[in-house]
Amino acid sequence: MSAPVRSSPLGLTVLALLHYKPSHPYGIQRLIKEWGKGRVVNVGQRAGLYRTIERLVAAGLIEILETGRDQQYPERTIYGITDAGREAARAWLLEMAGTPRQEFPAFPAALSNLLLLAPEEVADVLERRASALAASLAELDAGLAAEAGRGLPRVTMLEDEYLRAVTAAELTWVRSVIEDLRSGRLVWSLEQLAAFVEGGPSAAG
Repeated sequence: MSAPVRSSPLGLTVLALLHYKPSHPYGIQRLIKEWGKGRVVNVGQRAGLYRTIERLVAAGLIEILETGRDQQYPERTIYGITDAGREAARAWLLEMAGTPRQEFPAFPAALSNLLLLAPEEVADVLERRASALAASLAELDAGLAAEAGRGLPRVTMLEDEYLRAVTAAELTWVRSVIEDLRSGRLVWSLEQLAAFVEGGPSAAG
């Protein structure tokens, strides 16, 4: 009996790539990086890819087609997608594209606890983030220009368009917060916060 498996960005990407042709894990990882999908799915550690593949096999969504050996790879297992995998990929894609999912990224969690730092410290750390965001934005712009120059259809670049829009919006917001911090419009103190915890809003005022 196949085991149930939850949808995941990496699982969907593996199923999508196997739609095109059977492949082994190294080939899947290489395609993810070559096609720029490493910006939206995490394949930094191949162990995570292997665990995802094992779950997809257990669920009957992909299957082992052959296990071969060559000089470059001591053992190379070739995987192919099953009919159940094609159905699951379609269902996951419709759900993930159409339904916003509650996610818990690190940055909003950090923002919710910035009151532990002084305003000057926050301004400095956000300046560092703004620099990194600006670099990412330039990289995305270069990538989009290169892909457009290759004559690829726009649908192949939608994830990069989305990442660019989100990165640009975050950069604009971060810079506005930095401006408020530097100008003194955004201030706080640990004493104010301690008073708020002790006695509520009226005590903090």
